[in-house]
Amino acid sequence: MTTAQEQPPPRTGAQVLVDALLHNGVTQAFAVPGESYLGILDALYDCRERLSLATCRHEAGASNMAEAYGKMTGMPGICFVTRGPGASHASIGVHTAHQDSTPMILFIGQVARDMREREAFQEIDYRQMFGPVAKWVTEVDDAKRLPEMLARAFQTAISGRPGPVVMSLPEDMLDETVTVSDAAPASRLPIAPHGSSLASFSEALGAAQRPVLIVGGGGWSQQAGNDVRRFAEAHQVPILASFRCQDFVDNDSHAYVGRLGLGASAQANELVKQSDLVIALGARLGEATTQGYTLLTPPNPEQPLVHIHADSRELGRVYQGILINATSPEFAETLSSLPHTGNDSRAAYLSAARQAYESYAHAEPTQDKLDLQTVVSSIGKALPRDTIYSNGAGNYTLWLQRYLNFHTFRSQLAPTSGAMGYGIPAAIGAKLAYPQRTVVAFGGDGCALMSIQELATANMLGLQILFVVVNNGSYGTIRMHQERRFPGRVSGTELDNPDFVALAKGFGLHAEAIDDNAQLSEALSRCQCHDGPSLLEIRLTGAAYATPPKP
Repeated sequence: MTTAQEQPPPRTGAQVLVDALLHNGVTQAFAVPGESYLGILDALYDCRERLSLATCRHEAGASNMAEAYGKMTGMPGICFVTRGPGASHASIGVHTAHQDSTPMILFIGQVARDMREREAFQEIDYRQMFGPVAKWVTEVDDAKRLPEMLARAFQTAISGRPGPVVMSLPEDMLDETVTVSDAAPASRLPIAPHGSSLASFSEALGAAQRPVLIVGGGGWSQQAGNDVRRFAEAHQVPILASFRCQDFVDNDSHAYVGRLGLGASAQANELVKQSDLVIALGARLGEATTQGYTLLTPPNPEQPLVHIHADSRELGRVYQGILINATSPEFAETLSSLPHTGNDSRAAYLSAARQAYESYAHAEPTQDKLDLQTVVSSIGKALPRDTIYSNGAGNYTLWLQRYLNFHTFRSQLAPTSGAMGYGIPAAIGAKLAYPQRTVVAFGGDGCALMSIQELATANMLGLQILFVVVNNGSYGTIRMHQERRFPGRVSGTELDNPDFVALAKGFGLHAEAIDDNAQLSEALSRCQCHDGPSLLEIRLTGAAYATPPKP
């Protein structure tokens, strides 16, 4: 920052932008280079010791890495791509950040200002393109306004319900020399619940005999999870995680009773249906979490509902009830001040729910030579408690959601949008955010091949990540639905895969495959001991697509 008496030095727009990143504490960015923002690449060269740039092999990979980095750190993940095709490829990361409430800023090199609205080379109107899936989309016309616009971008990404911001940067604007002062760094704005809202919540909780607490959404922290755990244990309130938010509260808590979403247990769904008070903290209560809006019927669910959310626009959007506008950490902090409401009846209710969850999550031995429940549960037991697991989409994820335990926020990286190809790049973003933690990426054969090129990025950066490919030779989820609706009429879902071990070795990884449960322990140990990325292929029989774990 400069004082009123100081005159800032002349800088190019690109230098102003990079300086703003540094002022906001950015130490890591992700990119696929493009000629439309060469000035930024040059400015990053001068601060390469302070701000690392991960060069990726595809813009979808770069944006997913930035999204995962934002999830892990709570600060905007930064991604740079070029115009047109680059921006189109990167859109998947923006969509994931939107649905997962992840802070992120996507910078797009744009055509020069005198070329606009002529359908110039690779020109797109990004306000129209990204408007529905970003919190804010803008194009900077004047380099003098960069400090203002960048300050707003960071503030928007982290405030209220976090989310993605898209900023378009005309290449000639980046080369423009200006004399401007830097803006102050952005800071998160907490929203505390109003006293009257807490009073309404406390009254409803005191009257409930079968309450259930659903956690989810963006803006959480380890402390928020700890606060919620203490509250739920003291008041005998079962905790359910919304779709792919299983790491918000330590799964060892006797108040944690499972998850909602795709493939959720019948017991978890029944808890919501039979509840006499549903408390949704941070979760949007979207389609997956509510089983297609059937567990809670909009707009007025049969169960009394308390909905706490950071975005006032989300409250009342689908469901009515006691609506509280607050950020999750601030609401969680106030829970300790509530009068105690637990009783023997609620204690028995919670105990039964926990026992049902433990039974559901226990992996029973099978007669199969190789089965995913043994593989997943064995990996979970062998690796540290704070291991970070990432995955994309597919039937294989149902085993992860059932048989992995999560203890640390954040340790589950999984897109609520159900985006394939997320696991590999997300693991790279996570490892760069927390280099000392163990990171494992799961992907089906179809899912992994959508981002397999980023193994080159992991190897180039020397990241010790385990990539697990579950290979059943099909788009398993779609094949499962296909067999249910059109038995015996297989169309478009079979895959002829490469040799994943040979492919990974070609990228420079240590790689091996197993087709027997007995091979897992030693193969996993060799992968863990390798000083760099490794790949473990799980070679399933083709029938595995049709046998996800039963609810």
